[in-house]
Amino acid sequence: MLMNSGILNGSRSVSNGLKYFHTSSCCREIQKMTKLRVVDNSEIGKRAMAEGKPPKCIHVYNKTGIGKIGDKVLVAIKGEKKKGILVGLKQNQKTKVPKFDSNNLVLIDESGTPVGTRIHVPIPTILRTILKEKTQSKGADYTKILAIASKFV
Repeated sequence: MLMNSGILNGSRSVSNGLKYFHTSSCCREIQKMTKLRVVDNSEIGKRAMAEGKPPKCIHVYNKTGIGKIGDKVLVAIKGEKKKGILVGLKQNQKTKVPKFDSNNLVLIDESGTPVGTRIHVPIPTILRTILKEKTQSKGADYTKILAIASKFV
């Protein structure tokens, strides 16, 4: 028997005694507090993923606040703030862009160079054109991410 129902954070929340469950569908876009998966071989990324504490998105660096492929994000990982580039997403993509099983992230430093030396998962080929455009407009060299990738889809 339902004892209490109300709106909580934009989704319908229903109380069944002491347990709460949500009746809204899951959000498949990158926004604040979204858990991500580090796919490079950086030390901080490997430790966080091994401990089962994946990084969470704090901020998306674009006008809409919703992350797309190739966008720069600020993440909280192991109690530190780091920047990263989104290289694969769960959400439905444009045509010829593959949809991944997890939200993949490559950590970068302040100058835009990747922290790790290798990317373990395939990255989409459309990322080449996206990152080259951002390299010319922003000044940071994001093409090094393409150089350390081993596979393209």
